[in-house]
Amino acid sequence: MLLPAEAVAATALIEVIRLNAPPARPGRPFTGDPVGHWAEAEAESALSLIASLPGSVQHRCGFHPGWALRAYEATLSFALFEAQFCFSCHEVRLHGPDAPPALSRQFFDPNSPQAQSLLTRLRAASPAAPSRPAAPSTPAAPSTPAAPSSPAGV
Repeated sequence: MLLPAEAVAATALIEVIRLNAPPARPGRPFTGDPVGHWAEAEAESALSLIASLPGSVQHRCGFHPGWALRAYEATLSFALFEAQFCFSCHEVRLHGPDAPPALSRQFFDPNSPQAQSLLTRLRAASPAAPSRPAAPSTPAAPSTPAAPSSPAGV
């Protein structure tokens, strides 16, 4: 996959975004919540992995990306580019001031080892859901009601 070389060289931090909303207007990027950050060697490694993604052809899903990576320069004052990944239709869309139009739509093989490694990294960057105790397998005997309490971590 092709990335904007100057922007890649200037990248100091990558923000991992879990996308959850379609764009407000056609042609705009999807939106979501930051779930993690990769800096220095980790950011370099991720960009190298993305650059190694093998190409593919378009598959029809309507482009519903689940993940994005936003690359920032050293002052963190603005994003250089954002890459949004749809693992269903094999498409990556690049947005941002350092994303040339020629690189705005590309296709990758989501089943390749590189793409699976990227997906594993994306999922690992997202905070894990809090673990909950297992429900008892048999109903417990009724007991006297206790005072309500708020669950920990909420």
